[in-house]
Amino acid sequence: LDQASRNSQDAISLIQTAEGALNETTDILQRMRELATQASTDTNTTNDRGEIQKEMDSLTSEINRIGNTTEFNTQKLLNGAKDSKTVAQAATPAAAAVQGSVTSTGTLSTTNGDTVTVDGKTFTVAAADDAAAGEFTDLDGLVAAIGADADLSAKYTASNDSGQLKLVQKTGSESATAATIGGNAGLSVDAAETVAGSKAVAAKEAVEAGAGLQFQIGANENQSLTLEIGDMRASALGLTGTGAGFTATSNVSNGTDSTGVESGLDVSNAKNASAAITKIQSAIDTVSAERSKLGANQNRLEHTINNLGTSSENLTAAES
Repeated sequence: LDQASRNSQDAISLIQTAEGALNETTDILQRMRELATQASTDTNTTNDRGEIQKEMDSLTSEINRIGNTTEFNTQKLLNGAKDSKTVAQAATPAAAAVQGSVTSTGTLSTTNGDTVTVDGKTFTVAAADDAAAGEFTDLDGLVAAIGADADLSAKYTASNDSGQLKLVQKTGSESATAATIGGNAGLSVDAAETVAGSKAVAAKEAVEAGAGLQFQIGANENQSLTLEIGDMRASALGLTGTGAGFTATSNVSNGTDSTGVESGLDVSNAKNASAAITKIQSAIDTVSAERSKLGANQNRLEHTINNLGTSSENLTAAES
């Protein structure tokens, strides 16, 4: 019980480290919002906006530095390494030949309903391989199941290539519909446009199993608390990117050196600067939500410590 209490206190220290760093990120974002508001008015000259842009890029680089370097006991906390996130399924592109891949990114579970659907044929993660029934335990089993389906094997060549299942549409076969992933762990699908005339594979990025932090807060098995901390760097917050709304040159660094590697929010004209206000506010909301989550877990751990202390005292008294 005493060790569980110490574990909980260590967890609080870790959370406080992350929260303290995010407090600085919030302050930076507030300043960036102020700068974007300033740049949105046409009383500024081109030179004025140029100076504002320099500060915006510098502050964005500092957000990257905080995200890349904040750590507790050598563990990075804010670079996404302690996060587990599912990305929404992408829409099927309008024209491309099917040449996609299904990748196993973690241990597949037979209880979470993971499936792969190709042209309406569904294959399910199961306890044992059964190609005829469309059930598989790993990528080799999925290859076999697709090959055992007469309709699909007539359209596609399926193979396991260095841990990826590749689906290549056969020459002369009819247009494909889509391949999708169901469930929430250990599977992903991607695709590349190659030949016009049919649809590509839809995409969904899988949950990365075991990415969060687990704190042992009790004296027995399964008495633990799991915490995930999101990626708090500029790209994840929507502060860097490509295309409209971002600078043409890469002036934002990773924060640990002076080399520009990303394009930050563009405030060189009133339209882009005004749009930047919305993006920065969204980033503020994201960071605030993360800080609230951390605070809630810290409060929980403080109550855990109090409860463990009471239990330890009562146990000691009972043994004496």
